[in-house]
Amino acid sequence: MSKTFGPTRGEHIFRLSAGIAGLALLGVTLAVMGVPQGPALVELFGFGGLFFAGSAAWSGWKLAKRDHP
Repeated sequence: MSKTFGPTRGEHIFRLSAGIAGLALLGVTLAVMGVPQGPALVELFGFGGLFFAGSAAWSGWKLAKRDHP
């Protein structure tokens, strides 16, 4: 596959660090505020958690494989 397009190594490093920082902030929020009830639980973990975890996992995978332009 051509490595002409897509995020560069620097962008993957930024996305990985932002994903890890976002997950850490979600953890701090959970520790300080406690487990939310109702729709906030889905919003916090379903949307926020999956976004940050997915971003970190995808960028970490691409960096480990050296699959970036």
